[in-house]
Amino acid sequence: MSLVTDAMRAAASETYEGDEICREKSKQLLTEMGLPNGLLPLKDIVEVGYVKETGFVWLIQKKKCEHRFEKIGKSVQYATEVTAYVEPNRITKLTGVKAKELLLWIMLKEIYVDVPPTGKITFKTPTGLFRTYPVDAFQLDKNDNKPAVASIQIKPALEVKEV
Repeated sequence: MSLVTDAMRAAASETYEGDEICREKSKQLLTEMGLPNGLLPLKDIVEVGYVKETGFVWLIQKKKCEHRFEKIGKSVQYATEVTAYVEPNRITKLTGVKAKELLLWIMLKEIYVDVPPTGKITFKTPTGLFRTYPVDAFQLDKNDNKPAVASIQIKPALEVKEV
């Protein structure tokens, strides 16, 4: 059962269909709200909608997906429908997102970036448990859809000279 109704779609300030534009718009919205743009790395997005007056946003993808944030070594699972209310530096009433902790998948309910900026982002569960990580672990490189990583220079181990 979908949480997104036709009435919500009608009230939306913005709706988009198609994977490429939906990825772009979701990253743009996260950035505008002061959140890292790699927070919702969904695949095959069908629809994105945003109701500006209430901050309600939804993302619908073809099938659920799992993503591993390498910098923190954590896996996150995204349902076919992800909904939330967004406001500056905060996501509340989040649905459709679970993080793996040990052997359990734990539902996430709230995400916020510390203000003033400390470079930390906090994830809360419905029970009040939380984890804090560096914001840059969820920031995408500007050139593609991969998390930003430090550049690596490869130098030859030996230089061969002909005699």
